[in-house]
Amino acid sequence: MCGIETSGRRSICHINRSDHRHGKEIGRLAVHVTANDLASAGAETIGLMVTALLPPMIKEAQIKKMMQQINAECEKLNIMVLGGHTEITAAVTQPVLSVTGIGKVKEDELILSGGAKPGQDIVVTKYLGMEGTGIIANEKEDELKEWFSDTFIDDAKAFLDDISVVPEGLIARKYASCMHDITESGVYGALWEISKASGVGVEVCIEDIPLRQHTIEFCERYDLNPYQLISSGSMLITTDHGRTLVNELEQAGIKATIIGHTTDSRDKVIYRQGKAANLEAPRQDELYKIYSENNRR
Repeated sequence: MCGIETSGRRSICHINRSDHRHGKEIGRLAVHVTANDLASAGAETIGLMVTALLPPMIKEAQIKKMMQQINAECEKLNIMVLGGHTEITAAVTQPVLSVTGIGKVKEDELILSGGAKPGQDIVVTKYLGMEGTGIIANEKEDELKEWFSDTFIDDAKAFLDDISVVPEGLIARKYASCMHDITESGVYGALWEISKASGVGVEVCIEDIPLRQHTIEFCERYDLNPYQLISSGSMLITTDHGRTLVNELEQAGIKATIIGHTTDSRDKVIYRQGKAANLEAPRQDELYKIYSENNRR
């Protein structure tokens, strides 16, 4: 959720995110998901307020690792932890982080999720499903070793090193009518959300959506839909200047792909091998399936 306070010609954005799903990497990912949301609004992150609710059985080493992750990722992004609260409580059975991000942006440069217009290109950065793939590699490492090499799994773990969309946000904001950090429910969820918020339709070719082989393999192994898999690290952008934006991002070393366009209807259409299908409303993220009874060993 984004709150905005305007003072003169500058706006202060407040983003709040709660996180409990990221297991071993919860500290690292909580920082980036929050900073990514601010970047999607065209804002520069100033700092974070972190509230940690921790179960009574948690070990000191786990707390230390989580806090080290938070500090390390904030240092990479050149932002500060401004304060927060830590509490041991029986109300939770696993660590929960609630992070409030505070950022600044010029009032006339603020980008809202409802800004997409008909006839614009839809651009995505990097590859879809990177966050989910990295989490699976960390959470299911021992199990995955039955089917994949250590190198393949380590490569997938490293996807979490590239889940910041702050760099592409800085480049894209001068071209974008809408920017959206692709998180829960994956690219399908992001497409649905910008369509609903902006009152536009979308037409996307599924073959143009970029996926890494690791994501394809892991999703096949656990029967997951990669297009509904949590995808922090990939930003969805609507723009009148898709080709120019793609070229500028790639000059900066950031992969970018035009996957479709917006329309003046409210229809949400996915093309697969030339055949059209309607996009369904987002459901629970596919990542949660790896914790289900069917996927436990």
